[in-house]
Amino acid sequence: MAKLNVSIDEQVREELFRLVPPRRRSQVVNEALRKELLRRKRDQATQTLRGLRKRSATMSGEEIVATVRRDRKRVGE
Repeated sequence: MAKLNVSIDEQVREELFRLVPPRRRSQVVNEALRKELLRRKRDQATQTLRGLRKRSATMSGEEIVATVRRDRKRVGE
């Protein structure tokens, strides 16, 4: 485990100290940070997918089915 010096708002600090027992504070901060980092990773992945979607051609449901069937025939040959 590594130590890290960060600054937080006084109000957040007060709530942390009021609501979380002394030996649990690092765990609570670590868990909250882990959740926030995961949320940001998901947001980045979503933005990447949206960008790819804009650049790629769209297909109708019928075109997708026809393409899958064509690929299955090719594999079976």
